[in-house]
Amino acid sequence: MTSPDLPAELRTALNAKLEGLSRNEAAGRAAAISETYRAGGGSGGTIKSESDALAYALARMPATYAAVVASLNGLTEIRPDLAPTSLLDVGAGPGTASWAAAETFPSLQDFALLDANEALRTLALDLTRKSSRLRGIRYELGQARTYVTHADTADLVIASYVINEIGETERAALTDAMWAKTKDTLLVVEPGTPAGYARIIALRARLIAAGAHVAAPCPHDGGCPLVAPDWCHFSQRLQRSRAHKQVKGAELPFEDERFAYVALSRTKVTARPSRVLAQPDVGKVEIAAKLCTPDGVVVTRVPRRAKADYARARRWRWGDAV
Repeated sequence: MTSPDLPAELRTALNAKLEGLSRNEAAGRAAAISETYRAGGGSGGTIKSESDALAYALARMPATYAAVVASLNGLTEIRPDLAPTSLLDVGAGPGTASWAAAETFPSLQDFALLDANEALRTLALDLTRKSSRLRGIRYELGQARTYVTHADTADLVIASYVINEIGETERAALTDAMWAKTKDTLLVVEPGTPAGYARIIALRARLIAAGAHVAAPCPHDGGCPLVAPDWCHFSQRLQRSRAHKQVKGAELPFEDERFAYVALSRTKVTARPSRVLAQPDVGKVEIAAKLCTPDGVVVTRVPRRAKADYARARRWRWGDAV
């Protein structure tokens, strides 16, 4: 499994960019950007300068990286044979998903990135300039659907925290365009909110109707069995650096990033285990675990007297395939 913490090369590059930066100014810019995102806005109106882009990267890059890595770990657990050689990173921002994919797949050789924000593109190129894996990336500046339509196909296509920035009609068109460019697998990651989950479910249903198969996290290609107000999402804990804590105005040494995701494949995955949908409740008598199974959502109860099963269930964590 790939670590959810930023790789050493990326941390070094970020630290070099921090020299001479006012942490108080960065914290103020990060707070403004975060507020815009929570209100449903995008990066275009808030990230305009190098300092804006760096503040955004310090505040959001660690958590976004952790969520993408967790999603890729969920995918590779089901598809251990997956070895893509080409990546298309849609809405790449500072290149977070490309770093995550490079760490997860040593097989990747060709990296194509796309974003409409010039400041984020500039930062991404700076951060990858000395990287042994990513210094040869191709990063195009432009609107997502327009560029994706003309992009080369790729084994792996990733869109992380991007479809929330566009309207429903444009989202459907981008979904179709990304799938058309996917040779093998499309991964979409969104915030772990009810709205983020709803976007994932709509995209999932649209592409299943177009012939896609779910690789992760779902153990089936059917409709989501969850009933509102419940929604499918996961959580990844990551460690905060000193700079990360300063920019976020946080005291805790860690952060829990909630996210929703779906990985869709061109080929049907034959063996798809059930998925743990919440942290299991470990009691004195039994363990109760909420699972998504091929037959729907069930609460599995493992009694303590079943020692081997109980010991195995004690290791289950939210998001695990079991």
